[in-house]
Amino acid sequence: MKLNFYIRIAIVATFLFFLVGCGTMNDIETKGTSSEEEDKVAGEKESDLKEKEIENEEKVTQQQHHIAAKVSRVVDGDTVKVIYNGKEETVRLLLVDTPETKHPSKPVQPLGPEASSFAKEVLEGEQVGLEFDGPKRDKYDRLLAYLWVDGVMFNQMLLEQGLARLAYVYDPPYNHFEAYMKAQNKAKEEGLGIWSRDGYVTDEGFYYQDEEERSVNNRDTEPGTSNKVNYDPNGPDRDCGDFNTQGEAQIFFEAAGGPHEDPHRLDGNDGDGLVCESLP
Repeated sequence: MKLNFYIRIAIVATFLFFLVGCGTMNDIETKGTSSEEEDKVAGEKESDLKEKEIENEEKVTQQQHHIAAKVSRVVDGDTVKVIYNGKEETVRLLLVDTPETKHPSKPVQPLGPEASSFAKEVLEGEQVGLEFDGPKRDKYDRLLAYLWVDGVMFNQMLLEQGLARLAYVYDPPYNHFEAYMKAQNKAKEEGLGIWSRDGYVTDEGFYYQDEEERSVNNRDTEPGTSNKVNYDPNGPDRDCGDFNTQGEAQIFFEAAGGPHEDPHRLDGNDGDGLVCESLP
């Protein structure tokens, strides 16, 4: 009987030892797994932080090469006025071309107003950075630049939105040409904006079938857009207040010798060939 009693005690002790041992091993395995997961998460966080640091360093480096300016007015999608070196200058955005909204001899083109509205929404009144690449000015004495806002190139944003075509590649290589080409190709593949209209984008600009007809009709029917000069170009001095529309003032300006001559001083100080831009 005693022997059976001791055997029972030994069996119970062995069972308890086995239970405690398994529990301890499970705890060790669980702790090991938890530690590995924590190390993995910590590693991922560290990697993310390094990537952000590199990205921030790149932005700082880029910004160090930018010239500070403030957008005073948006003319259209690819042209803005900025305060630069203490005076107002016209900036023509490098490598991009948006549909016309204020061309003296063309009607408002499809997607032109959208490009202008987008530019106003993003840029108007903003502090920006100008990056030059090649000739600093064009024949109209406008600044030629990439325009950065909040660390992003606005020129590229236009291409990504399908609001501009890649154009005016006069002095390659350009620093951002490859990135711009990729942005344009992606917008084209997705049929965004200007790329949603078959045959609209050409190597020379933008064209749609009834553009010439619309241009003629607009000049014949809309007030202030005919080719008639309302005042004698060689007569008394005129200012923008004498005209109802920008188109009317532009025709008078060109009849008076513009853009090479501006006896009535309608072009202001920017000399960009577009007069009375505040008029509708």
